[in-house]
Amino acid sequence: MIRTLTAAACAMGLSATSLQADGHAVTYPFDGSFDDATFNIETAIVGRGLVVDWVSHVGEMLNRTGATVGSDVVIFDQADIFMFCSASLSRKMMEADPYNIAHCPYGVFAFERDGQVEVGYRVMPDGAMKEVESLLDEIAREAVEF
Repeated sequence: MIRTLTAAACAMGLSATSLQADGHAVTYPFDGSFDDATFNIETAIVGRGLVVDWVSHVGEMLNRTGATVGSDVVIFDQADIFMFCSASLSRKMMEADPYNIAHCPYGVFAFERDGQVEVGYRVMPDGAMKEVESLLDEIAREAVEF
């Protein structure tokens, strides 16, 4: 599966730079600022007629709480996850398997580390959820191509 996703990305002119070893995330490099990446993600989601339910400011939380949990490691310079749902797609996924509720809402993230910005999403399980993964990939690719 890892090779398939990477080969497909390369064939489309993009490279999945950080398909994690355990296959849980796909990311694409973004040539621009973190703020531009997050703007592009939101624009790609809203442009499909979807609504961003909330933005999780994971980077801020990790930076704010590091000392409290006894760590001085800076994981991300910045990191946000844009959470959203699609009524029609979610219905289809949960009609196929009600336990697909575990994957809702869907998220596309951006993070910056060492001056490098990446946009990505969580890999979905095999079966019906691959249709959601396809939507997430379209949104991530659109965000990096703006």
